Amino acid sequence: MSDDRFKAMTLEDMTMPGGWSVNGSSWRRRSGVSGRLLGGPVETPDVQDLETTDIAVAPPWMTILHNCECHTFEEVVRQLMKAIGCSEERGWELAWQVHNTGKAVVKVATEAECVRVGNILAAIGLIVTVTQS
Repeated sequence: MSDDRFKAMTLEDMTMPGGWSVNGSSWRRRSGVSGRLLGGPVETPDVQDLETTDIAVAPPWMTILHNCECHTFEEVVRQLMKAIGCSEERGWELAWQVHNTGKAVVKVATEAECVRVGNILAAIGLIVTVTQS
């Protein structure tokens, strides 16, 4: 018993808001007007093909702060606040983690951002590593 009201839809059957539709494995967008608009003439829509592009996402990097026993907690907290823009409370949490475990990941971001953070921390002699995660 077949009921067309409950037919499974495929992507080819669908049209997205804004005129986007699927044609094979690529998305297409209609431009122009289809149908009558307030009694106006019927216009043939222009179709614009969009190429699909694979975008490579760079793997995240991380800045690791190591324990060095040569700075006060206050110095470390103040430098963390400058480097990563954290609150004083978060700075204390990270400083204690470094003190208790020997190191802490203080930033995960792009390579450039992690290097920037590492340079700020190293400016007062803190030991840092910037590496791919």
